[in-house]
Amino acid sequence: MIKIVGVRFRPAGKIYYFDPVRFPLHTGSHVIVETARGVEFGTVIIAPKEIDESQIVSPLKPVLRIATEEDEKIEAHNKEKEKSAFQICLEKIQKHGLEMKLVDAEYTFDNNKLLFYFTADGRIDFRELVKDLASVFRTRIELRQIGVRDETKILGGVGICGRALCCHSYLSEFAPVSIKMAKEQNLSLNPTKISGVCGRLMCCLKNEEETYEYLNSRLPNVGDYVTTDDKLRGEVQSVSVLRQLVKVIVQVDDEKEIREYHVNQLRFKPKRKKDRKLSAQEMKELSALEDKGSAKSKLEDTH
Repeated sequence: MIKIVGVRFRPAGKIYYFDPVRFPLHTGSHVIVETARGVEFGTVIIAPKEIDESQIVSPLKPVLRIATEEDEKIEAHNKEKEKSAFQICLEKIQKHGLEMKLVDAEYTFDNNKLLFYFTADGRIDFRELVKDLASVFRTRIELRQIGVRDETKILGGVGICGRALCCHSYLSEFAPVSIKMAKEQNLSLNPTKISGVCGRLMCCLKNEEETYEYLNSRLPNVGDYVTTDDKLRGEVQSVSVLRQLVKVIVQVDDEKEIREYHVNQLRFKPKRKKDRKLSAQEMKELSALEDKGSAKSKLEDTH
C-alpha cells in the first residue's frame, strides 16, 4: 500500500496521483506540484489515502507545497493573461490565414510554457505562427490540435436534457460510445436525437447501458412464443423494457386476446435480443457520429 493524494488541474479534468508527503491536505486544498509540463497549480480532489501500488505509475512525484496567498495571486494573474493571449493568437491566426479554430489558451503556473488548443479539419502548418507568437510572448509556445469532444469539454454548454454538459461538469474521461448502445435502449436512431453538442454520440448513452442489457436479457423477443402462468401459450406482441411487462396474443375460447403479463409470469427460452438491421442511409448518417478515436482525451495526457 502507498499513500496518495488526487489532484486535478482543469475543471472535470483527469485526476493525477501525487505523494502528499506530510502536508495536512483535504479536498479543495490548492497545491503546487511538479508535472511533465513543469510546476503546476492544482486542486485536491481526493484527500490523502492509501491505495495498492499497482494502481499508480511509479515514481510518484511529491506535492511541493500547499499553495500560498502569493501562489493564488499568480494563478489568478495567469488566468487574466490567458484572455489577452487568446485574443492575440486569434489575430495572428487571421494574419497568417490559417484554417483553424482557436479554443483555449493556457499558461503553466511558472510561465515556462504557453499552450494554445485548436481544432481543424486536417493537418495545419503552424510553424510560422509559432515563431510569431514566441516573439510576442517570449516563452515556449505549444499549439495542440484537439478533437470536437475535447473542444466541447473545454467550452461547456447545455445538453438537450437542460443540464450542464457532463463532460464539462464532472466527466473526467471519455468513455467509448457506440450505436449498439442506442439500439439496446430502443432509442430513435435519428442522428439529431442521439448526438450531443459536439456532434458525436451522447456520452450519457453509456450511463444506462448495463441496466438495459440486464433488463433486455430477461425479456423475450417480439414474435417469440411464451407460456403464461395461467397455462396459455401465445405470441409476444410487444415488451416494456423498464416496466418488465410483456403483451402476449393468446387464444381464449376460440378468440384471440392481447393480455399483459409481468416477465416473471412467463416461461420461455431466453434468446439474445435481435438487432434491427440498419438501412444504408442510416449506416451512413450514424457512422459519422461514432467516436472512432481513443476513449482517452488528448487533454488528459498533458501533465
